[in-house]
Amino acid sequence: MTRTAGELLSGVPLTLRLAGTALCIGFLLAAGIAALAQSRLAPLRWFAHLYVGLFQGTPLLVQIFIIYYGFGQVEFLRASILWPLLSQAYWCAVLALSLNTSAYGAEIIRGAIAAVPWNEIEAAQAVGMSGFLLQRRIIWPQALRHGLANYGNEAIQLLKATSLASVITLMDVTGIAYRLVSKTYRSEEIFAIAGMIYLFLAFVIVVCVHILERYLRPGSRV
Repeated sequence: MTRTAGELLSGVPLTLRLAGTALCIGFLLAAGIAALAQSRLAPLRWFAHLYVGLFQGTPLLVQIFIIYYGFGQVEFLRASILWPLLSQAYWCAVLALSLNTSAYGAEIIRGAIAAVPWNEIEAAQAVGMSGFLLQRRIIWPQALRHGLANYGNEAIQLLKATSLASVITLMDVTGIAYRLVSKTYRSEEIFAIAGMIYLFLAFVIVVCVHILERYLRPGSRV
């Protein structure tokens, strides 16, 4: 059991890199999609709704397969400057995870912005705030407080979703677990340890989110 745990822990850095990179890229995409969803131009709103519906409505595993196996069948992608990245399993997994989490993140951001009290926005406009200053001083700080818990949950979901990267040969925690099971046929012990590793990582995320929430809500500190 100790030897198995040591081997599984060797896959933690790759799991964290996948989750961290996808979370950062996904957040930037989510912010852009959320902005399009609030646009005054109908085609931009339709695109945002289509994007969210597409990636929320299809399984992540299918998205990984399409990107990893399907993109190689597209000739202009193989001839593009992106192919050195898209030909690697790691970046295919990052792309799939980023696109998937951005769809959920866009809805979280949109809901958090909608939760900002309108009377506070009107009060800020009354004293001359508008545009970027209004966003930076009033809307974004409050939206962050409203949406932080939900985005923390999405980060945990993304962490667990990285286990699907093992199907395209990446040796993360789950990939190593599959390899060990194929050698020893002791699936119960191996997957139990893998589950405990994911549980611990998720617990760390929960603690970090709670600490950040307490920092952003001074009035709630005990």
